[in-house]
Amino acid sequence: MHKINCIIVEDEPLAMEILEDYIQQVPFLNLVAKCHDAIKALEVLKSNVIDLIFLDIHLPKLKGFEFIMTLANPPAIIITSAYHEYALKGYDHNVIDYLLKPIEFSRFITAVNKLEKKTPQPEITTKKNERPSIFFNVNKKNVRIYRDEILFVESLKEYVKVVTTTKNIVTKFQLGQIEEILPTDNFLRVHRSFIVAIDKISSYSATEIEIDKWNIPIGRAYKEIVEAGIVNRN
Repeated sequence: MHKINCIIVEDEPLAMEILEDYIQQVPFLNLVAKCHDAIKALEVLKSNVIDLIFLDIHLPKLKGFEFIMTLANPPAIIITSAYHEYALKGYDHNVIDYLLKPIEFSRFITAVNKLEKKTPQPEITTKKNERPSIFFNVNKKNVRIYRDEILFVESLKEYVKVVTTTKNIVTKFQLGQIEEILPTDNFLRVHRSFIVAIDKISSYSATEIEIDKWNIPIGRAYKEIVEAGIVNRN
């Protein structure tokens, strides 16, 4: 089961502490950051791949619903509030669930399980003597992608584009999830938005990688990792 990266946006210390404790008890949740206001949460979202936000409504500086409206491609959101009267408004914003404080652990589990059920999982084929492949859900069909045909994977916010030697697909995943299922001996994260197949690289410089007809940027934070990964592979 893949890890779901989450953040807490909550200005009440006790509520923050309870949510943190609950998250630590759930194996598939990974707490990336605790934010006391929505402004801090915006900073975290810019620099991390976040799958889920536990969001209070009454926050300083920027209220919860106002915060949601600032997000062009919001991750999944679970509202945590002491006020039941905003529940319908919450669902208007397509939240996963609306938890009323004080939150019981059993109710918390019910909410996060809704997210796990909504997240599509790729089917990985690794039978003996069979080419390793992955089935991705594309427009309600499972499409087989052979691992040895993948050129690179590009992040499109909550979707990714998988570019291969024979076809391209777009599927609802985040790049961090794809990174977890691709073998590290041949796939390398070279940018916040790109994973490449090392054996498909035709040339590279300090700033970009060339694969077939595509030029893929190398992120500044990834330069040393890219150099080491390519040299070690060869």
